[in-house]
Amino acid sequence: MRLVIYSMLLLLIAIQYPLWLGKGGWLKVYEMERQLQLQEAKNSLLALRNAKLAGDVKDLKEGTRAIEERARVEHGMIKEGEYFVQILPTEKAPSSANSPDSLKPPTSKQ
Repeated sequence: MRLVIYSMLLLLIAIQYPLWLGKGGWLKVYEMERQLQLQEAKNSLLALRNAKLAGDVKDLKEGTRAIEERARVEHGMIKEGEYFVQILPTEKAPSSANSPDSLKPPTSKQ
């Protein structure tokens, strides 16, 4: 009787092994589903990027506005009759020049 019970237990374990750890087992399915979710997230980001690039290509093919914008930004071009004004940031004076004593005119002592 014990031999039958142990053999049945051994067969049960042998049947369960492929279910959990085999090629199409639950652990493998779980890992594949996780990889699928990661890949779908990457694909959605790439689809957004592709849509943006397709819009840029369409603008460059059909309109002159995108070409003009790129020429202005990348090459510094301006239209005829326009003026280019560039405002540079001012340099900070040394900290001693900002003191109240430096703002007073020098006094001459005799």
